[in-house]
Amino acid sequence: MCGRFSQTASPDTVAQQFAITNPPLFTPRYNIAPSQPIAAIRIDPDTTTRKLVMLRWGLIPSWAKDPKIGNQCVNAKAETVAEKPSFRSAFKKRRCLVIATGFYEWQRQGPVKQPMWIGLRSQQPFAFAGL
Repeated sequence: MCGRFSQTASPDTVAQQFAITNPPLFTPRYNIAPSQPIAAIRIDPDTTTRKLVMLRWGLIPSWAKDPKIGNQCVNAKAETVAEKPSFRSAFKKRRCLVIATGFYEWQRQGPVKQPMWIGLRSQQPFAFAGL
């Protein structure tokens, strides 16, 4: 994943797309940054059903003294997520799906970096794997 993404689908659209009942209300956002609240899907351990919840974007390791470290722990590599101390425990026990309608990648055009939005042509929401 990248450092910024968008989530512009309505709660009803997200609920229908991911078979969720009773989604929380949230507003469309076009430039979500680390530390901001995001819509995510978790499995409710009591009922084993999908639940749409609002979470803070950024993983704060249990050993961290400063919660600001979560602003930097937003991307994990699939090759090392099971071994890295920052992600290992969350990878085993606390997974989720992060709901998005697009994400931004940066392209250098001379001395300037230009953001490019990448999403589905249908504008439907999709999900990133999350911890």
